[in-house]
Amino acid sequence: MDRNAKVGACAAVAAGMLALTGCSGGAQQAATPTARTSAPVGGSVSDLEQQYEKVVAAVLPSVVKIQTDKAEGSGVVYDDQGHIVTNAHVVAGASKIQVTAASGGATLNAAPVGEFAADDLAVVKVSGGNLKPASWGDSGKAKVGQIVLAMGNPLGLAGSVTNGIVSALHRTVTTKGEGSFQGSTIADAIQTSAAINPGNSGGALVTLNGQVIGIPTAAASDPQVGGPAAGIGFATPSNTVKLIVPQLIEKGKVSNSGRAALGVVVRTIVDPQSGQGSAVAVVQVQKGGGAAKAGIRPGELILSVNGTATPDQTALSSVLANLKPGDTVKVEIQRQDGSKKTVPVTLGQLPGG
Repeated sequence: MDRNAKVGACAAVAAGMLALTGCSGGAQQAATPTARTSAPVGGSVSDLEQQYEKVVAAVLPSVVKIQTDKAEGSGVVYDDQGHIVTNAHVVAGASKIQVTAASGGATLNAAPVGEFAADDLAVVKVSGGNLKPASWGDSGKAKVGQIVLAMGNPLGLAGSVTNGIVSALHRTVTTKGEGSFQGSTIADAIQTSAAINPGNSGGALVTLNGQVIGIPTAAASDPQVGGPAAGIGFATPSNTVKLIVPQLIEKGKVSNSGRAALGVVVRTIVDPQSGQGSAVAVVQVQKGGGAAKAGIRPGELILSVNGTATPDQTALSSVLANLKPGDTVKVEIQRQDGSKKTVPVTLGQLPGG
């Protein structure tokens, strides 16, 4: 089964029968756990309702509305120092960022701390206020069928909550770049049936024990009907957040991304007849990187990695997202004289700015 899904950060793109859109609106260590509750086992409908109410009351104060001069979205309070996690596409290119708690209160000015576009994550910081840190769970323990709640600022409606289940795990989701956002490829994304709408980006995907296991990032739309595809949304997993965010807080950049890289800069070669990508061309080779050591040179084409065709940059990013630094892969290339060759490449680590 093809586990890859294509997503647009702010605009729909074709992906088989579906188009997928991002969910922002236009215009240290993990935090100390907050109060937790227990999931109902064999209880009545009333028990489940009470569980929902407890989780919402515990977690919603940790969810914020983010308004910029470019767009609006959501965020989750990471720690008691005023750091807030959101999607990179929510704050990309913004010159003004304001934060309001989903549960109400004063609007606070926020300053950017850092972003890692490859995983569509960013951190902003506020001073003052009385924001409550969220409890961050282990997304590696998420189960298909598990009940989850999505909390955020959909369509400008602060403090909104929707419910659903974990529909699938380990999706590879590629978002389209737009404006100052270059796009991303998120590995191990959590697919959920909880409704994700514009403005939910950067919010919280929460379990019934009150832990955040994901950051809602993208939602699907059906080009056949020209509207939302109900029940198909994707969240960046909390374990990625817990790897990337402390680095952004400490240094403003990422040195340990955990993401594989060939060590090349590429561009897509488009077939003039079909208008589709046919291969990726190597524009630049990183000195000392895996591609350089394998003898790959600028001007050559990358046709496949480990037997998976790479007709465009999205396909190449999707393949690499499911690999790790240090892995050795078979890269099929086409030389400038038209000859083809498969070379082994030991992958390096994707840097983060």
